[in-house]
Amino acid sequence: MTTPVKILVAGLLATGAMTLLMLMAPMMGMPPMNIGAMLGGMLGASATVGWVMHFMIGVVFTAAYAFIFNQRLPISSPVARGMAYGVLVFVLAQVMFALMRAMGLMPAAGEGMLLGMMGSLLGHLLFGAVLGGFFSTQRTTVAHPLA
Repeated sequence: MTTPVKILVAGLLATGAMTLLMLMAPMMGMPPMNIGAMLGGMLGASATVGWVMHFMIGVVFTAAYAFIFNQRLPISSPVARGMAYGVLVFVLAQVMFALMRAMGLMPAAGEGMLLGMMGSLLGHLLFGAVLGGFFSTQRTTVAHPLA
C-alpha cells in the first residue's frame, strides 16, 4: 500500500534524479536549466525557495501518479508507464511556462529554447521512469485516499 512516506521518498528521488540531469545539461551541450533560480526569481524570492518549490511540486506530481495514473495508464511495463506520465508532466510544465512568459513573469523564449525543451523532456522522462520503477510492485495495491 502506498503511504505518504513512500510518496515523499519516491517524489524526492524522482525529482532529485531529474534535477541532477537538468543541472548537468551544460555538460551535454544544452543551455543551463537552473529551475530553482527560475522559480525563485519568478516569485521574487531566492533560488533556495525556488528549489524547495521545485521539490514540493515533484512530490505533488508523485502523489498524482501513485493514486491515479499508475492505476489507469494502460501500459504494462511499469517504467514505460512512468515515462508516459513523465511526458504528460513535461507537456503541463511547458504550458505553464508559456503562460508565465505571456504574463511577463518569465523572460521571452530565446536562443537555445529548443535544446532546453529537449533537456526538460529528458529530465521528465527520467522522473517518470523512476516513479514507474518505484511503484512497479504497487499497481494493484494502491489505495485511493478518498476510498
